[in-house]
Amino acid sequence: MGIERVTGSPILSRREGLTALGRQFVVYVAVSLVALAVHYGLLVLLVEALAVDPVPSAMTGYVAGGVASYGLNRRLTYASERPHAEAGWRFAVVATVGLGLTWGVMRGLTRGAGLAYLPAQLLTTGLVLFWNFAGHRLWTFAQPRPVP
Repeated sequence: MGIERVTGSPILSRREGLTALGRQFVVYVAVSLVALAVHYGLLVLLVEALAVDPVPSAMTGYVAGGVASYGLNRRLTYASERPHAEAGWRFAVVATVGLGLTWGVMRGLTRGAGLAYLPAQLLTTGLVLFWNFAGHRLWTFAQPRPVP
């Protein structure tokens, strides 16, 4: 049995696919940490230094982190060849849903549950991380389907 037959098996292909997905998620998390530094840095600056309300501060930080995230994810995480004209608006749609999730969860946790803004933001970030990864992987940066 040659290497071609072993690596072509459905079980091995599934494992290889899961391994590739895991590696991609690790790269996504690393890129997200960079975007997170931008997001949280701006959040803390606005709340602590400028006394801006935590919810709009979180929104502002999210947008700034998103700008950093687009270029890094396009190049490093997804190695996408989708044209910027397509990927850009798709990224904005996924990010806008993430922004809405961020607003709703932050509002619920800080105003509804009375949680301090930083723990609330940590929980919110965890939730939105999975939404963004899936949305960008499956739609934003997915390879365009050829037109028949």
